[in-house]
Amino acid sequence: MTHNKHGDDEFVSPEQSLQVYRAMQAGLSRRQALKMLGTVGIVAAGSGMWPGLSRGWAAQAQPEPKRGGRIRMAAHSSSSSESLDPAKGSTAIDYVRAYTFYNGLTRFNEQLEPQPALAETFESSDNGDRWVFTLRPEVTFHDGKSLTPQDVIYSIMRHKDPGVGSKVLSMVEQIGSIKALDDRRIEFNLTSPNIELPSILAISHLVIVPDGTTDFSKGIGTGPFKCQEFSPGVRSVAVRNENYWREGYPHLDAIEMVGISDESARVNALLSGDVQMINNLTGRNADRIKQGDGHRVKATNSGNYTDLIMRVDQQPGSRPEFVEAMKYLFDREQIKRVALRGYGEIANDQPIAPSSPYYFDGLPQREYDPERAASLLKKAGVAGARVPVVVSPAANYSEEMGQLLQQSAAQAGLNINLNRVPGDGYWSNHWMKHPLGFGNINARPTANILLSQFFASKAPWNESGWKNEQFDQLLVASRSEPDVAKRKQMYADMQTMIHDESGIGIPVFLSDVEGYDARIGGMDQTIPLGSFMGYMCAENIWWNA
Repeated sequence: MTHNKHGDDEFVSPEQSLQVYRAMQAGLSRRQALKMLGTVGIVAAGSGMWPGLSRGWAAQAQPEPKRGGRIRMAAHSSSSSESLDPAKGSTAIDYVRAYTFYNGLTRFNEQLEPQPALAETFESSDNGDRWVFTLRPEVTFHDGKSLTPQDVIYSIMRHKDPGVGSKVLSMVEQIGSIKALDDRRIEFNLTSPNIELPSILAISHLVIVPDGTTDFSKGIGTGPFKCQEFSPGVRSVAVRNENYWREGYPHLDAIEMVGISDESARVNALLSGDVQMINNLTGRNADRIKQGDGHRVKATNSGNYTDLIMRVDQQPGSRPEFVEAMKYLFDREQIKRVALRGYGEIANDQPIAPSSPYYFDGLPQREYDPERAASLLKKAGVAGARVPVVVSPAANYSEEMGQLLQQSAAQAGLNINLNRVPGDGYWSNHWMKHPLGFGNINARPTANILLSQFFASKAPWNESGWKNEQFDQLLVASRSEPDVAKRKQMYADMQTMIHDESGIGIPVFLSDVEGYDARIGGMDQTIPLGSFMGYMCAENIWWNA
Protein backbone atom coordinates (compact mmCIF):
# COMPACT_ATOMS: atom_id res chain seq x y z
CA MET A 1 0.00 0.00 0.00
CA THR A 2 1.24 3.49 -0.83
CA HIS A 3 -0.05 6.88 0.10
CA ASN A 4 -0.46 9.85 -2.17
CA LYS A 5 0.02 13.49 -1.23
CA HIS A 6 -3.52 13.87 -0.04
CA GLY A 7 -3.50 10.76 2.15
CA ASP A 8 -5.66 8.52 -0.07
CA ASP A 9 -4.65 4.86 0.09
CA GLU A 10 -3.98 3.20 -3.26
CA PHE A 11 -2.72 -0.30 -4.01
CA VAL A 12 0.07 -0.13 -6.59
CA SER A 13 2.07 -3.12 -7.77
CA PRO A 14 5.71 -2.84 -8.86
CA GLU A 15 4.60 -3.06 -12.52
CA GLN A 16 2.10 -0.25 -11.96
CA SER A 17 4.79 1.76 -10.18
CA LEU A 18 6.95 1.64 -13.31
CA GLN A 19 4.00 2.52 -15.54
CA VAL A 20 3.24 5.54 -13.36
CA TYR A 21 6.86 6.62 -13.49
CA ARG A 22 6.94 6.39 -17.29
CA ALA A 23 3.70 8.36 -17.57
CA MET A 24 5.06 11.12 -15.33
CA GLN A 25 8.15 11.39 -17.50
CA ALA A 26 5.81 11.82 -20.47
CA GLY A 27 4.11 14.75 -18.80
CA LEU A 28 1.18 13.28 -16.89
CA SER A 29 0.59 13.89 -13.20
CA ARG A 30 0.66 10.88 -10.92
CA ARG A 31 -3.11 11.15 -10.43
CA GLN A 32 -3.68 11.18 -14.22
CA ALA A 33 -1.38 8.18 -14.62
CA LEU A 34 -3.18 6.16 -11.95
CA LYS A 35 -6.52 7.02 -13.52
CA MET A 36 -5.22 5.88 -16.91
CA LEU A 37 -4.00 2.59 -15.44
CA GLY A 38 -7.36 2.01 -13.78
CA THR A 39 -9.06 2.45 -17.17
CA VAL A 40 -6.83 0.55 -19.55
CA GLY A 41 -5.14 -1.90 -17.20
CA ILE A 42 -1.50 -2.89 -17.26
CA VAL A 43 0.32 -3.33 -20.53
CA ALA A 44 3.44 -5.44 -20.83
CA ALA A 45 6.36 -3.62 -19.27
CA GLY A 46 8.80 -4.87 -21.91
CA SER A 47 12.11 -4.77 -20.12
CA GLY A 48 10.55 -3.97 -16.78
CA MET A 49 11.33 -7.22 -14.98
CA TRP A 50 11.94 -6.84 -11.29
CA PRO A 51 14.77 -8.04 -9.08
CA GLY A 52 13.79 -11.20 -7.22
CA LEU A 53 11.55 -12.61 -9.95
CA SER A 54 12.55 -15.96 -11.35
CA ARG A 55 13.56 -14.66 -14.78
CA GLY A 56 15.83 -11.94 -13.41
CA TRP A 57 15.76 -8.28 -14.28
CA ALA A 58 16.28 -8.52 -18.06
CA ALA A 59 13.22 -9.41 -20.07
CA GLN A 60 15.06 -11.18 -22.86
CA ALA A 61 15.62 -14.94 -22.74
CA GLN A 62 18.95 -15.84 -21.19
CA PRO A 63 21.00 -19.06 -21.22
CA GLU A 64 20.81 -20.86 -17.90
CA PRO A 65 23.44 -19.31 -15.60
CA LYS A 66 26.05 -21.52 -13.96
CA ARG A 67 26.98 -21.18 -10.33
CA GLY A 68 30.60 -21.01 -9.21
CA GLY A 69 33.93 -19.88 -10.60
CA ARG A 70 36.25 -16.96 -10.09
CA ILE A 71 37.23 -14.29 -12.61
CA ARG A 72 39.69 -11.42 -12.70
CA MET A 73 38.81 -8.14 -14.37
CA ALA A 74 41.08 -5.20 -15.21
CA ALA A 75 39.91 -1.61 -15.47
CA HIS A 76 41.80 1.12 -17.28
CA SER A 77 42.60 3.27 -14.26
CA SER A 78 43.66 2.90 -10.65
CA SER A 79 44.92 5.20 -7.95
CA SER A 80 46.26 5.03 -4.42
CA SER A 81 43.42 7.42 -3.51
CA GLU A 82 40.76 4.80 -4.31
CA SER A 83 38.11 4.34 -1.65
CA LEU A 84 35.19 2.04 -1.01
CA ASP A 85 33.23 5.11 0.07
CA PRO A 86 30.69 5.32 -2.77
CA ALA A 87 30.41 9.08 -2.30
CA LYS A 88 33.95 9.50 -3.61
CA GLY A 89 33.80 7.23 -6.66
CA SER A 90 35.21 8.80 -9.83
CA THR A 91 36.39 5.99 -12.12
CA ALA A 92 34.99 2.84 -13.70
CA ILE A 93 36.56 0.54 -11.12
CA ASP A 94 35.04 2.66 -8.32
CA TYR A 95 31.58 2.35 -9.86
CA VAL A 96 31.91 -1.42 -10.33
CA ARG A 97 32.95 -1.87 -6.70
CA ALA A 98 30.01 0.25 -5.56
CA TYR A 99 27.52 -2.00 -7.34
CA THR A 100 29.43 -5.11 -6.20
CA PHE A 101 29.40 -4.40 -2.46
CA TYR A 102 26.31 -2.20 -2.14
CA ASN A 103 22.77 -1.70 -3.48
CA GLY A 104 20.73 1.39 -4.13
CA LEU A 105 17.06 1.92 -3.41
CA THR A 106 16.57 1.52 -7.16
CA ARG A 107 18.58 0.09 -10.04
CA PHE A 108 18.57 0.41 -13.83
CA ASN A 109 17.31 -2.03 -16.42
CA GLU A 110 18.51 -2.14 -20.03
CA GLN A 111 16.36 0.85 -20.98
CA LEU A 112 17.82 2.85 -18.06
CA GLU A 113 14.47 2.80 -16.30
CA PRO A 114 14.70 2.72 -12.51
CA GLN A 115 13.56 -0.57 -11.03
CA PRO A 116 12.91 -1.48 -7.37
CA ALA A 117 16.00 -2.75 -5.57
CA LEU A 118 16.27 -2.21 -1.81
CA ALA A 119 13.04 -0.27 -2.21
CA GLU A 120 10.23 -2.67 -3.05
CA THR A 121 8.06 0.18 -4.39
CA PHE A 122 8.31 3.92 -4.89
CA GLU A 123 5.55 6.45 -5.38
CA SER A 124 5.35 10.25 -5.63
CA SER A 125 2.95 13.11 -5.15
CA ASP A 126 1.25 14.57 -8.21
CA ASN A 127 4.07 16.95 -9.10
CA GLY A 128 7.03 14.93 -7.86
CA ASP A 129 8.07 17.00 -4.83
CA ARG A 130 7.32 14.22 -2.31
CA TRP A 131 8.31 10.58 -2.73
CA VAL A 132 7.71 7.51 -0.57
CA PHE A 133 9.98 4.46 -0.85
CA THR A 134 8.99 1.19 0.82
CA LEU A 135 11.93 -0.99 1.82
CA ARG A 136 12.17 -4.64 0.90
CA PRO A 137 11.73 -6.78 4.06
CA GLU A 138 14.38 -9.00 5.63
CA VAL A 139 17.42 -7.45 3.91
CA THR A 140 20.66 -7.63 5.88
CA PHE A 141 24.07 -6.03 5.56
CA HIS A 142 27.21 -8.14 5.25
CA ASP A 143 27.76 -7.94 9.01
CA GLY A 144 24.27 -9.29 9.74
CA LYS A 145 22.63 -5.97 10.62
CA SER A 146 19.08 -5.54 9.27
CA LEU A 147 18.34 -2.75 6.78
CA THR A 148 16.28 0.08 8.30
CA PRO A 149 15.02 3.50 7.21
CA GLN A 150 17.78 5.09 9.31
CA ASP A 151 20.38 3.50 7.04
CA VAL A 152 18.73 5.14 4.05
CA ILE A 153 18.45 8.53 5.73
CA TYR A 154 22.11 8.47 6.75
CA SER A 155 23.33 7.17 3.38
CA ILE A 156 21.66 9.92 1.38
CA MET A 157 21.93 12.89 3.72
CA ARG A 158 25.66 12.39 4.37
CA HIS A 159 26.28 13.59 0.82
CA LYS A 160 25.04 17.04 1.83
CA ASP A 161 27.92 17.44 4.29
CA PRO A 162 30.76 19.26 2.45
CA GLY A 163 33.24 17.45 4.69
CA VAL A 164 32.31 14.13 3.08
CA GLY A 165 33.59 15.32 -0.29
CA SER A 166 30.75 13.71 -2.20
CA LYS A 167 30.93 13.81 -5.97
CA VAL A 168 27.14 14.23 -6.11
CA LEU A 169 26.73 17.08 -3.64
CA SER A 170 25.10 19.25 -6.30
CA MET A 171 22.53 16.53 -6.98
CA VAL A 172 21.46 15.88 -3.39
CA GLU A 173 21.04 19.57 -2.61
CA GLN A 174 17.52 19.24 -4.02
CA ILE A 175 16.62 16.80 -1.23
CA GLY A 176 15.25 19.00 1.54
CA SER A 177 14.54 16.29 4.11
CA ILE A 178 14.08 12.55 4.57
CA LYS A 179 12.10 10.93 7.35
CA ALA A 180 10.90 7.48 8.34
CA LEU A 181 7.13 7.02 8.20
CA ASP A 182 7.36 3.60 9.87
CA ASP A 183 9.81 0.70 9.99
CA ARG A 184 9.78 0.27 6.20
CA ARG A 185 8.63 3.48 4.54
CA ILE A 186 10.82 6.53 3.94
CA GLU A 187 9.56 9.91 2.77
CA PHE A 188 11.72 12.20 0.62
CA ASN A 189 10.73 15.87 0.48
CA LEU A 190 12.40 17.86 -2.30
CA THR A 191 13.14 21.56 -2.40
CA SER A 192 11.64 21.55 -5.90
CA PRO A 193 9.77 18.82 -7.79
CA ASN A 194 11.78 16.23 -9.68
CA ILE A 195 10.14 13.38 -11.56
CA GLU A 196 13.55 11.70 -11.99
CA LEU A 197 14.35 11.05 -8.32
CA PRO A 198 14.16 7.23 -8.72
CA SER A 199 16.83 7.48 -11.45
CA ILE A 200 19.02 9.68 -9.29
CA LEU A 201 18.85 7.19 -6.43
CA ALA A 202 20.03 4.38 -8.73
CA ILE A 203 23.47 5.86 -9.43
CA SER A 204 26.48 4.24 -7.81
CA HIS A 205 27.28 7.14 -5.47
CA LEU A 206 23.91 6.89 -3.72
CA VAL A 207 23.98 3.24 -2.71
CA ILE A 208 23.02 2.43 0.88
CA VAL A 209 25.53 1.95 3.72
CA PRO A 210 24.91 1.19 7.41
CA ASP A 211 23.81 4.11 9.56
CA GLY A 212 26.78 6.02 10.97
CA THR A 213 29.46 4.42 8.77
CA THR A 214 32.70 6.40 8.64
CA ASP A 215 35.16 3.55 8.01
CA PHE A 216 34.59 2.18 4.50
CA SER A 217 37.67 -0.03 4.33
CA LYS A 218 35.58 -3.21 4.65
CA GLY A 219 32.93 -2.25 2.09
CA ILE A 220 30.02 -3.38 4.27
CA GLY A 221 26.80 -3.12 2.30
CA THR A 222 23.85 -5.25 1.21
CA GLY A 223 25.37 -6.09 -2.18
CA PRO A 224 25.87 -9.42 -3.95
CA PHE A 225 29.50 -9.74 -2.85
CA LYS A 226 31.41 -9.15 0.36
CA CYS A 227 34.79 -7.47 0.40
CA GLN A 228 37.49 -9.97 1.31
CA GLU A 229 40.41 -7.68 0.44
CA PHE A 230 40.92 -4.09 -0.67
CA SER A 231 44.28 -2.45 -1.40
CA PRO A 232 43.79 1.01 -2.97
CA GLY A 233 45.48 1.22 -6.33
CA VAL A 234 46.36 -2.49 -6.24
CA ARG A 235 43.34 -4.80 -6.16
CA SER A 236 40.13 -5.82 -4.47
CA VAL A 237 38.73 -9.30 -3.94
CA ALA A 238 34.97 -9.83 -3.71
CA VAL A 239 33.45 -13.11 -2.50
CA ARG A 240 29.85 -14.27 -2.77
CA ASN A 241 27.33 -12.92 -0.25
CA GLU A 242 25.51 -16.13 0.68
CA ASN A 243 22.71 -14.14 2.33
CA TYR A 244 21.99 -11.88 -0.64
CA TRP A 245 18.36 -10.79 -0.78
CA ARG A 246 18.04 -11.40 -4.52
CA GLU A 247 17.27 -15.10 -4.85
CA GLY A 248 19.61 -17.02 -7.15
CA TYR A 249 22.24 -14.28 -7.32
CA PRO A 250 25.15 -13.82 -7.65
CA HIS A 251 26.46 -16.59 -9.88
CA LEU A 252 30.22 -16.28 -9.38
CA ASP A 253 32.10 -17.34 -6.26
CA ALA A 254 34.58 -14.48 -6.43
CA ILE A 255 35.75 -11.51 -8.51
CA GLU A 256 39.17 -9.93 -8.33
CA MET A 257 39.42 -6.37 -9.66
CA VAL A 258 42.67 -4.68 -10.63
CA GLY A 259 43.68 -1.57 -12.51
CA ILE A 260 45.98 -1.74 -15.54
CA SER A 261 46.38 1.73 -17.04
CA ASP A 262 48.41 0.70 -20.09
CA GLU A 263 46.08 -0.57 -22.80
CA SER A 264 48.61 -2.90 -24.41
CA ALA A 265 49.26 -4.48 -21.03
CA ARG A 266 45.51 -4.92 -20.48
CA VAL A 267 45.08 -6.57 -23.86
CA ASN A 268 48.04 -8.89 -23.31
CA ALA A 269 46.68 -9.82 -19.88
CA LEU A 270 43.37 -10.78 -21.48
CA LEU A 271 44.89 -12.74 -24.35
CA SER A 272 47.24 -14.61 -22.01
CA GLY A 273 44.40 -15.57 -19.67
CA ASP A 274 45.72 -13.54 -16.73
CA VAL A 275 42.43 -11.59 -16.69
CA GLN A 276 39.04 -12.45 -18.16
CA MET A 277 37.55 -9.01 -18.76
CA ILE A 278 38.97 -5.58 -19.68
CA ASN A 279 37.53 -2.20 -20.65
CA ASN A 280 38.51 0.93 -22.56
CA LEU A 281 39.72 -0.64 -25.79
CA THR A 282 40.72 1.39 -28.80
CA GLY A 283 39.46 0.29 -32.20
CA ARG A 284 42.89 -1.04 -33.14
CA ASN A 285 43.07 -3.40 -30.17
CA ALA A 286 39.41 -4.36 -30.49
CA ASP A 287 40.17 -5.59 -34.00
CA ARG A 288 43.17 -7.49 -32.66
CA ILE A 289 41.07 -9.30 -30.05
CA LYS A 290 38.41 -10.19 -32.63
CA GLN A 291 40.96 -12.19 -34.59
CA GLY A 292 41.20 -14.83 -31.86
CA ASP A 293 38.73 -17.62 -31.11
CA GLY A 294 38.66 -17.51 -27.33
CA HIS A 295 37.69 -13.89 -26.76
CA ARG A 296 34.90 -11.51 -27.61
CA VAL A 297 34.50 -7.76 -28.09
CA LYS A 298 31.48 -5.78 -27.00
CA ALA A 299 30.82 -2.20 -28.13
CA THR A 300 28.07 -0.11 -26.54
CA ASN A 301 26.97 3.37 -27.57
CA SER A 302 26.11 5.01 -24.28
CA GLY A 303 27.06 8.67 -24.70
CA ASN A 304 30.59 8.34 -23.32
CA TYR A 305 32.85 11.16 -24.49
CA THR A 306 36.41 12.45 -24.23
CA ASP A 307 36.44 16.25 -24.10
CA LEU A 308 38.96 19.02 -24.45
CA ILE A 309 38.84 21.04 -21.23
CA MET A 310 39.62 24.75 -21.55
CA ARG A 311 39.44 26.35 -18.13
CA VAL A 312 37.51 29.58 -18.61
CA ASP A 313 38.85 30.88 -15.31
CA GLN A 314 42.46 30.69 -16.54
CA GLN A 315 44.41 31.94 -19.54
CA PRO A 316 44.02 31.39 -22.45
CA GLY A 317 40.58 29.81 -21.92
CA SER A 318 39.28 33.01 -20.33
CA ARG A 319 39.30 34.48 -23.84
CA PRO A 320 36.05 33.36 -25.54
CA GLU A 321 37.55 33.66 -29.03
CA PHE A 322 40.30 31.20 -28.13
CA VAL A 323 37.77 28.64 -26.85
CA GLU A 324 35.64 28.99 -29.98
CA ALA A 325 38.72 28.68 -32.20
CA MET A 326 39.76 25.40 -30.59
CA LYS A 327 36.33 23.92 -31.23
CA TYR A 328 36.67 24.77 -34.95
CA LEU A 329 39.99 22.92 -35.03
CA PHE A 330 38.39 19.54 -34.43
CA ASP A 331 38.29 17.51 -37.65
CA ARG A 332 35.54 15.32 -36.29
CA GLU A 333 35.26 12.96 -39.26
CA GLN A 334 39.00 12.34 -39.15
CA ILE A 335 38.90 11.69 -35.41
CA LYS A 336 36.10 9.16 -35.84
CA ARG A 337 37.77 7.44 -38.79
CA VAL A 338 41.43 7.49 -37.73
CA ALA A 339 41.43 7.58 -33.94
CA LEU A 340 38.23 5.63 -33.17
CA ARG A 341 38.30 3.35 -36.24
CA GLY A 342 34.58 3.90 -36.49
CA TYR A 343 33.76 3.03 -32.86
CA GLY A 344 31.79 6.21 -32.18
CA GLU A 345 29.67 9.00 -33.64
CA ILE A 346 30.07 12.69 -34.38
CA ALA A 347 29.35 15.10 -31.51
CA ASN A 348 28.75 18.84 -31.46
CA ASP A 349 30.43 20.31 -28.37
CA GLN A 350 27.54 19.49 -26.06
CA PRO A 351 27.21 16.35 -23.93
CA ILE A 352 23.73 14.96 -24.64
CA ALA A 353 23.96 12.07 -27.11
CA PRO A 354 21.56 11.46 -30.03
CA SER A 355 20.10 8.46 -28.20
CA SER A 356 18.65 10.74 -25.50
CA PRO A 357 15.02 11.85 -25.85
CA TYR A 358 16.27 15.37 -25.05
CA TYR A 359 18.92 15.53 -27.77
CA PHE A 360 18.56 18.79 -29.72
CA ASP A 361 19.01 18.01 -33.41
CA GLY A 362 18.32 21.61 -34.41
CA LEU A 363 21.72 22.82 -33.21
CA PRO A 364 23.87 23.52 -36.30
CA GLN A 365 26.83 21.17 -36.48
CA ARG A 366 30.14 22.96 -35.87
CA GLU A 367 32.37 22.09 -38.81
CA TYR A 368 36.14 21.85 -39.16
CA ASP A 369 37.29 25.33 -40.20
CA PRO A 370 41.01 26.17 -39.60
CA GLU A 371 40.67 29.50 -41.42
CA ARG A 372 37.92 30.69 -39.12
CA ALA A 373 39.93 29.38 -36.17
CA ALA A 374 42.94 31.41 -37.31
CA SER A 375 40.82 34.57 -37.39
CA LEU A 376 39.46 33.89 -33.91
CA LEU A 377 42.94 33.18 -32.54
CA LYS A 378 44.08 36.52 -33.88
CA LYS A 379 41.16 38.28 -32.16
CA ALA A 380 42.08 36.47 -28.94
CA GLY A 381 45.63 37.75 -29.23
CA VAL A 382 47.21 34.30 -29.24
CA ALA A 383 48.08 33.86 -32.94
CA GLY A 384 51.48 32.18 -33.17
CA ALA A 385 51.50 31.37 -29.46
CA ARG A 386 52.72 28.10 -27.99
CA VAL A 387 50.26 26.42 -25.61
CA PRO A 388 50.56 23.15 -23.64
CA VAL A 389 47.77 20.56 -23.71
CA VAL A 390 47.81 17.67 -21.22
CA VAL A 391 46.97 14.22 -22.62
CA SER A 392 46.98 10.80 -20.99
CA PRO A 393 45.99 7.22 -21.73
CA ALA A 394 43.57 7.57 -18.80
CA ALA A 395 41.40 9.87 -20.92
CA ASN A 396 40.38 7.60 -23.80
CA TYR A 397 41.78 8.62 -27.18
CA SER A 398 43.10 11.91 -25.78
CA GLU A 399 46.59 11.18 -27.13
CA GLU A 400 45.24 10.50 -30.62
CA MET A 401 42.86 13.48 -30.47
CA GLY A 402 45.69 15.66 -29.20
CA GLN A 403 47.92 14.70 -32.12
CA LEU A 404 45.20 15.44 -34.67
CA LEU A 405 44.38 18.72 -32.91
CA GLN A 406 48.07 19.63 -32.94
CA GLN A 407 48.16 19.16 -36.72
CA SER A 408 45.00 21.21 -37.25
CA ALA A 409 46.22 23.99 -34.96
CA ALA A 410 49.46 24.30 -36.94
CA GLN A 411 47.39 25.18 -40.01
CA ALA A 412 45.74 27.97 -38.00
CA GLY A 413 49.05 29.35 -36.71
CA LEU A 414 48.85 27.91 -33.19
CA ASN A 415 51.62 25.76 -31.73
CA ILE A 416 50.37 23.03 -29.40
CA ASN A 417 52.78 21.16 -27.14
CA LEU A 418 51.37 17.84 -26.00
CA ASN A 419 52.24 17.13 -22.38
CA ARG A 420 51.84 13.37 -21.97
CA VAL A 421 51.30 12.22 -18.39
CA PRO A 422 50.81 8.65 -17.07
CA GLY A 423 47.39 7.14 -16.60
CA ASP A 424 48.07 6.24 -12.97
CA GLY A 425 46.81 9.02 -10.76
CA TYR A 426 45.61 11.12 -13.69
CA TRP A 427 42.14 11.80 -12.29
CA SER A 428 43.41 12.96 -8.91
CA ASN A 429 46.57 14.76 -10.03
CA HIS A 430 45.81 16.27 -13.43
CA TRP A 431 42.13 16.25 -14.39
CA MET A 432 40.69 19.80 -14.32
CA LYS A 433 43.98 21.12 -12.86
CA HIS A 434 45.54 22.49 -16.05
CA PRO A 435 44.47 25.37 -18.32
CA LEU A 436 44.16 22.89 -21.21
CA GLY A 437 43.69 19.14 -20.88
CA PHE A 438 41.33 16.28 -21.53
CA GLY A 439 38.57 14.58 -19.57
CA ASN A 440 36.66 11.39 -20.18
CA ILE A 441 33.04 11.36 -19.05
CA ASN A 442 31.06 8.17 -18.68
CA ALA A 443 27.40 8.19 -19.59
CA ARG A 444 24.74 9.17 -17.07
CA PRO A 445 21.24 7.66 -16.99
CA THR A 446 19.41 10.95 -17.56
CA ALA A 447 20.25 14.24 -19.22
CA ASN A 448 19.54 16.13 -16.01
CA ILE A 449 21.95 14.02 -13.97
CA LEU A 450 24.68 14.57 -16.57
CA LEU A 451 24.17 18.33 -16.70
CA SER A 452 23.87 18.58 -12.92
CA GLN A 453 27.17 16.80 -12.34
CA PHE A 454 29.28 18.48 -15.01
CA PHE A 455 27.79 21.83 -16.01
CA ALA A 456 25.94 23.28 -13.03
CA SER A 457 27.88 26.25 -11.66
CA LYS A 458 28.48 24.62 -8.26
CA ALA A 459 29.09 21.08 -9.51
CA PRO A 460 32.41 19.68 -8.20
CA TRP A 461 33.02 18.20 -11.65
CA ASN A 462 32.36 21.44 -13.55
CA GLU A 463 35.39 20.76 -15.70
CA SER A 464 35.94 24.12 -17.35
CA GLY A 465 34.76 26.29 -14.45
CA TRP A 466 31.95 27.68 -16.64
CA LYS A 467 29.15 29.40 -14.72
CA ASN A 468 25.84 30.59 -16.10
CA GLU A 469 22.95 31.59 -13.85
CA GLN A 470 20.33 31.16 -16.57
CA PHE A 471 21.60 27.65 -17.24
CA ASP A 472 21.32 26.78 -13.54
CA GLN A 473 17.75 28.05 -13.43
CA LEU A 474 16.74 26.02 -16.49
CA LEU A 475 18.40 22.92 -15.06
CA VAL A 476 16.26 23.08 -11.92
CA ALA A 477 13.05 24.10 -13.72
CA SER A 478 13.32 21.24 -16.23
CA ARG A 479 13.07 18.68 -13.43
CA SER A 480 9.45 19.51 -12.76
CA GLU A 481 8.14 20.87 -16.07
CA PRO A 482 5.04 18.74 -16.87
CA ASP A 483 4.75 19.84 -20.50
CA VAL A 484 6.99 17.60 -22.63
CA ALA A 485 7.47 20.16 -25.42
CA LYS A 486 8.46 22.86 -22.95
CA ARG A 487 10.83 20.50 -21.16
CA LYS A 488 12.52 19.55 -24.44
CA GLN A 489 12.92 23.23 -25.30
CA MET A 490 14.62 23.80 -21.94
CA TYR A 491 17.13 21.08 -22.75
CA ALA A 492 17.61 22.50 -26.23
CA ASP A 493 18.42 25.90 -24.72
CA MET A 494 20.88 24.34 -22.27
CA GLN A 495 22.64 22.39 -25.03
CA THR A 496 22.94 25.60 -27.04
CA MET A 497 24.49 27.45 -24.10
CA ILE A 498 27.07 24.72 -23.57
CA HIS A 499 27.85 24.60 -27.28
CA ASP A 500 28.25 28.36 -27.56
CA GLU A 501 29.75 29.41 -24.23
CA SER A 502 31.30 26.63 -22.16
CA GLY A 503 34.97 25.71 -22.17
CA ILE A 504 34.28 22.13 -23.24
CA GLY A 505 34.93 20.77 -26.72
CA ILE A 506 33.34 17.40 -27.53
CA PRO A 507 34.25 16.20 -31.04
CA VAL A 508 32.83 12.64 -30.87
CA PHE A 509 30.87 10.27 -28.67
CA LEU A 510 32.84 7.10 -27.96
CA SER A 511 31.59 3.55 -28.03
CA ASP A 512 32.37 1.73 -24.79
CA VAL A 513 34.51 -1.12 -26.09
CA GLU A 514 35.53 -4.01 -23.86
CA GLY A 515 37.03 -7.44 -24.35
CA TYR A 516 36.24 -10.60 -22.43
CA ASP A 517 36.88 -14.32 -22.27
CA ALA A 518 34.32 -16.22 -24.36
CA ARG A 519 33.56 -18.43 -21.36
CA ILE A 520 31.90 -15.56 -19.49
CA GLY A 521 28.12 -15.85 -19.73
CA GLY A 522 25.49 -13.16 -19.44
CA MET A 523 27.32 -10.57 -21.52
CA ASP A 524 24.43 -10.27 -23.97
CA GLN A 525 22.79 -7.95 -21.44
CA THR A 526 23.49 -4.26 -22.01
CA ILE A 527 22.99 -1.44 -19.54
CA PRO A 528 24.16 1.57 -21.58
CA LEU A 529 25.88 3.52 -18.81
CA GLY A 530 29.46 2.53 -19.47
CA SER A 531 31.76 -0.44 -19.57
CA PHE A 532 31.36 -3.64 -17.55
CA MET A 533 27.63 -3.78 -18.27
CA GLY A 534 27.09 -0.25 -17.01
CA TYR A 535 29.31 -1.19 -14.01
CA MET A 536 26.68 -3.75 -12.94
CA CYS A 537 28.26 -6.93 -14.29
CA ALA A 538 29.23 -8.50 -10.96
CA GLU A 539 25.96 -10.18 -10.08
CA ASN A 540 24.77 -10.77 -13.65
CA ILE A 541 27.61 -12.74 -15.26
CA TRP A 542 28.76 -16.32 -14.79
CA TRP A 543 31.64 -18.61 -15.71
CA ASN A 544 31.09 -21.40 -18.23
CA ALA A 545 34.35 -23.28 -17.75
